[in-house]
Amino acid sequence: MSFFYFLYSMFSNIYILAQTKKPFMSPIAILILIVVYFGLLIFISNVVSRKSTDNDTFFKANKNSKWYLVAFGMIGTAISGITFISVPGEVGNPDLQFKYFQFVIGCAIGFIIVAKVLLPLYYRMNLTSIYGYIEQRLGVVSYKTAATIFLIGRTIGSAFRLYLVVFVLQKYVFDALEIPFAITVLISLGLIFAYTYRGGLKTIIITDTLQTFFLISSVFLTIFFVCRSLDFGIIEAFEEVKNSNYSKVFFFEDYLKGTYFWKQILGGIFVTIATVGLDQDLMQKNLSCKNIGEAQKNMFTFTGVFVLINIFFLSVGALLYIYAQKNGIQVPMVNDVARTDLLFPEIAINHLSIIPTIVFLLGLTAATFATTDSALTALTTSFCVDFLGMDKKQSTDSNQQLSDDKKMVQTRHWVHVGFSVLMFVVIIIFNAINDDSVVKMVFKIATYTYGPLLGLYAFGLFVKSKTVHDKLVPLICLISPAICFLISQNSAALLGDYVIDNELIIVNGLITFIGLLAISKPATSQTKF
Repeated sequence: MSFFYFLYSMFSNIYILAQTKKPFMSPIAILILIVVYFGLLIFISNVVSRKSTDNDTFFKANKNSKWYLVAFGMIGTAISGITFISVPGEVGNPDLQFKYFQFVIGCAIGFIIVAKVLLPLYYRMNLTSIYGYIEQRLGVVSYKTAATIFLIGRTIGSAFRLYLVVFVLQKYVFDALEIPFAITVLISLGLIFAYTYRGGLKTIIITDTLQTFFLISSVFLTIFFVCRSLDFGIIEAFEEVKNSNYSKVFFFEDYLKGTYFWKQILGGIFVTIATVGLDQDLMQKNLSCKNIGEAQKNMFTFTGVFVLINIFFLSVGALLYIYAQKNGIQVPMVNDVARTDLLFPEIAINHLSIIPTIVFLLGLTAATFATTDSALTALTTSFCVDFLGMDKKQSTDSNQQLSDDKKMVQTRHWVHVGFSVLMFVVIIIFNAINDDSVVKMVFKIATYTYGPLLGLYAFGLFVKSKTVHDKLVPLICLISPAICFLISQNSAALLGDYVIDNELIIVNGLITFIGLLAISKPATSQTKF
């Protein structure tokens, strides 16, 4: 009875809100927009996956993706909902301003290294999962360890990215409809599952292209609408941002601070190598191109667009703070704490007209779900290939192979369901904890999880004369992040005024590398990769 009462209550609230005339976009209108948006994605998914839903389509997109579609779609994957709302919000901090662009420069260098060093390796070995390299170079246990690190890091990271954006939708839309947070999360993941479970990567290539278009359009249109509200032309807006207190880019003054230029550059390089080059999610898209030449063209194009779009994200942040200052708008508070990441949605939904609101919501939705759908597909691929060995199960009997393929597709569907449920559980835990220190900690999850991957690949690539005691590798990959955590938690006592930032991932990778050297032995034959 309580379930039917919930449905009755929800539809009653929808009806009441539909009758209410508001000067700005109402929750019911926003809900309709989201439904139409996902209806379009599900339609595209059905068209794309109509001819084939086999595992080769899901894992590799049949190895015939167009490089320019992959490059464009990867923007939506790389720029999450956190970037969409947090980077502009961070600009208002006088100690930060445009410092994020230093990190972006480091990322661009990292992308080029990935394109020139790691992509040729993956293509030469014809990998479905990039962790297959670790299996051939270091051993089965090391391989499973690398894949497990990815599964843990990507699940937590992607769940948290989705959590922050669902939190925004809950605050501005679903609370008004009296829909519980858990139902909002369930609906979001259910919609993502609906358009990814059949076609997988092949569907993602197309839908992410569409979502990236909405994302980029929303950035430019937001700048246009905010400038129009401030009566700025293009030249005036540029001068206003340039002369504001929000536009400092380079920080060379104090090497002890986390904002220091070389810290940000090095952090950007190594975070990118680890979280892009050693991450099944973004590499899976690159490996769907026909050959290494097209994959590298994709990476170089993606790098240029990535740098450009982040310049505009930072500009949006400066303009939002200028707008807020001139209109007496305060940064929203949550539990008596100022949340700068809510300034963008606050202005877009409650202070601008209906068109900018639609633009913002499309951009936010695109940024979030382009990241989550890609991650869900990569998690499913990694588990199916790395732990279930689906890419190795071949039979000489064609009838038997056909039967096996059908069973593997069914198994893949259940794995996809499993990771959707796992993300749901992680998001609910985040919401229950609801502690700012935990939030900050989760932002560093890549530093702790991907550091060991950095050490594993560095050992495999640069120490050809040795191999490791395979069964001891998981221990090293646990000890390294644990040491880094202790360093981070006790940095004041150990390092004085020195603030550890993104460079912690370098330390993590180095400790792992040294640990692997300590458990290594001379190779019986020269390994060539």
